[in-house]
Amino acid sequence: MAYPIAIIGAPSSAGAYAPGQEKAPAAFRRHGLIQSLQQTGRVVRDLGDVPSFRWRPDPSRAKAMNLDAVQRTAESVAKHVATAMKANEIALVLGGDCTIELGTVAGAQQDGASVGLVYIDFDVDLNPPEKSDGALDWTVAAHLLKLPGTAPELTGLGRHQPMLKPTNLLFLSPNEAEITPYEKNVMEKLSLKYIPLNTVKANPAKAAQQAQQWGARFDRLLIHLDTDVLSYTQFPIAENVRRSNGLTLDELAQVLAILTSAPNWRTLTITEANPDHAPNEPEIFRQLIDALSSSVA
Repeated sequence: MAYPIAIIGAPSSAGAYAPGQEKAPAAFRRHGLIQSLQQTGRVVRDLGDVPSFRWRPDPSRAKAMNLDAVQRTAESVAKHVATAMKANEIALVLGGDCTIELGTVAGAQQDGASVGLVYIDFDVDLNPPEKSDGALDWTVAAHLLKLPGTAPELTGLGRHQPMLKPTNLLFLSPNEAEITPYEKNVMEKLSLKYIPLNTVKANPAKAAQQAQQWGARFDRLLIHLDTDVLSYTQFPIAENVRRSNGLTLDELAQVLAILTSAPNWRTLTITEANPDHAPNEPEIFRQLIDALSSSVA
C-alpha cells in the first residue's frame, strides 16, 4: 500500500553550528519536491512549517546552545508527526538540524506504537552536552537514549523515557574514524548496532536489506537522514564541509529505496541540508529531489 505523504517543514538551525539549515524546507518546496512526489502517484498533503528559528550564539548555555528553541521546535514537530500517524500517513519531515529527529520520534510513538530508528549519518551523535562543543545536533542519539548528562527538556519529549532503548536504534553509515572515544565506550556498553560507512559503500543494497530486516519487528520504521553522510566534494549541500569520503547520491538512493519499501516505514526526517552551500542550488536540489522521489515511488 502506498501511504499518503504528509510534508512537515522544520525550518530551524537552533541546534546547529551556524545558520543555513533553516532555509532548507523552503528550498525543497521551491524546487519541486511536492510535485515530484505527486508524479510518482503518491497523495501528498503539506502540513506547513513549525515556527522558524535561525541559529544564534548562546553564551548563557555554552554546552547546550539554544536549548529552549530546540525544545520548542521538537515539540511542534512531534504534534505534526502524531497528526500524520493518526491519519495513517508517511511523515516526511524537512529540516533543519538533526535535533528535529527528537520530535519525529516523540510524535511517532505518541499513540503507543513501537518504533525502530535507522539513523543514517556520518556521525553517531552520542555525545551528551557536557562532552560536546555546544551544538545540540551532535547530541541527538544521546538524548534519545537518555544518556547521563543529557538535558531533561529533550529526553522527556516522548511517551517513554528513554525515548528509545538501545535495541530500537541502528546506526547506518557512520565513519568509524569520526566516533569519539566516549561514543565508542557507549556503543560497546549498550551493544548498539551499526553498519559502518565502508560496509555500506561496498554494497549499499545489502546493507539496506540488513537494516530493513532489523526494523521489521517494530510497528513503525523511522528513517533519519543527515545529508552530512553524502560526500561533500561530490555533492555539496550538507551543513558540515568536513566530509569528503561519504556516500555518493546514487549509493544513498539505493539505501533509501530499500528502506522505504519496508511495509512498516512511516517517517523520513531529512536534516542538515544547507542551501547556502550549494554552488548551484536549483541543480543540487533537483538531483536530491529526484533521488528522494524515485526512492519512495
